[in-house]
Amino acid sequence: MALFDGAVVVVTGANGGLGTEFVRQALDRGAAKVYATARTPKEWNDPRIVPLALDVTDAASVAAAANAAEDATVLINNAGVGGGHSVLGSEMAEVRRVFETNFFGALEVAKAFAPVIRANGGGAIVDIHSVLSWIGLAGAYSASKAAFWSLTNSLRLELAADGIQVVGVHLGYTDTPMTAGVTDPKNDPADVVRDTLDGIEAGELEILADQISRDVKAGLSAPISALYPQLAVR
Repeated sequence: MALFDGAVVVVTGANGGLGTEFVRQALDRGAAKVYATARTPKEWNDPRIVPLALDVTDAASVAAAANAAEDATVLINNAGVGGGHSVLGSEMAEVRRVFETNFFGALEVAKAFAPVIRANGGGAIVDIHSVLSWIGLAGAYSASKAAFWSLTNSLRLELAADGIQVVGVHLGYTDTPMTAGVTDPKNDPADVVRDTLDGIEAGELEILADQISRDVKAGLSAPISALYPQLAVR
């Protein structure tokens, strides 16, 4: 049976462009229920979708959500924020704000939902990273995503014996509200989510959702000056 057949899915950041696609496409693949979480949940007009309040930076909110979604079998750890694009030029409060959501919030959610998924017979935790996990072009945002990537690797090892598939997803610019000001070409969220769900159901542990992610990952073993041409000696 495919992972999403009859699954109960929790999507964090469900109101955003990727989150909305995860809700829709999980149902298309046979999910029985989706908890669509956000700080301010919206109405979905679908009895299979349960709006659920969740602030990933608030431990009490995370605990309440895990208690409400006690039948969950799949977690899409998608909530994230931008900002802090210069580590030296940003105020420390801004850097901490980015890490509170992109790293500590993601960890808080994983810690709360891993026992739920384990108790329900196993399933999956899917962490949405970025190509910027591997290349420091966005300051504190890149650093937070790099930390999240490392966290996913640790979670994968710790949860392997529990029948929980931990998946890291990397992608470049995607057409969501977070990238509204970006003029570079962007992925279609529907394509990213489709490829991600295909990979999850195929048992993959890491999904490179676009060509830029594949190219950057392939170049990580090269000298630093190859990854960052601006550092090359002239």
